[in-house]
Amino acid sequence: MRLLITGWQGQVARSLAQAAAKDKSVEALAIGRPALDLVKLPTILRTLSDARPDVVINTAAYTAVDKAETEPAAAQSLNCDGARLLAEASAERGVPIIHLSTDYVFDGSKATPYVESDPTAPLGVYGRSKLAGELAVAAANPRHVILRTAWVHSPFGQNFVKTMLRLGAERKSLRVVDDQVGSPTYAPHLAAAILAVARQIAGAPAGSPHFGLYHGAGRGEVSWCGLAREIFRLSEARGGPSAALEPIPTSGYPTPAQRPANSRLDCRKLEVQFGVALPDWHVGVEDCVERILAGTD
Repeated sequence: MRLLITGWQGQVARSLAQAAAKDKSVEALAIGRPALDLVKLPTILRTLSDARPDVVINTAAYTAVDKAETEPAAAQSLNCDGARLLAEASAERGVPIIHLSTDYVFDGSKATPYVESDPTAPLGVYGRSKLAGELAVAAANPRHVILRTAWVHSPFGQNFVKTMLRLGAERKSLRVVDDQVGSPTYAPHLAAAILAVARQIAGAPAGSPHFGLYHGAGRGEVSWCGLAREIFRLSEARGGPSAALEPIPTSGYPTPAQRPANSRLDCRKLEVQFGVALPDWHVGVEDCVERILAGTD
């Protein structure tokens, strides 16, 4: 199976490349700017022609949630317009696309985990641009899997686990938001799920029940403060940094972009359709902390 992965520096792209390298049945090309720039159609067409993929996996995105509030055009360009161009070019070649999206398409007001059919209501520019991207991809390529995820972390890139370990080494105490709840997702676990989905949609005809919208996130739920507490527990047990934690409300940590209070995603549809279920979030956090402390990407 030949895969084209956009966004080679991202957490999920790097996790996909690592997973593919260990699987002799998969040949993966992870490529990003400037060779593949989603807002420049000639680079998309050239890459698709050279790679001849069985499945395209779009992990490239504008993910600076707060910065997007002052750069709406940049967020829209990559998250919607670029995603549409990639989906259109893939469709012209009869290639299915897996497109990653986010819990930020919801406003977080629901009391229970979100299912795919729940109404969307993004709170900020980033969420609106990602929702627009979902709609554009779905309209451009009927052979699509749109996969929403949440709270992604890994041993590389910038993420909450790495930030907590860095701050834990610099400070004795930290104030962390405790009234936002979500499902932490370990990028290598998400990558394994994406590969399993890719195998099942490669060659599947348009109209197959496999195509559509899905949620894919770590099993279980926790607040940001609860996640920080687990990170420091695991780190301290391994001789790594730790810090005292003070739970605070969202109002105690104002940010330019508003975050959903509820980022929990119900992933049962993914399990029913593809037989794919991500592990409990504790498992991913433990492996992530171990790899960061060991300095192994």
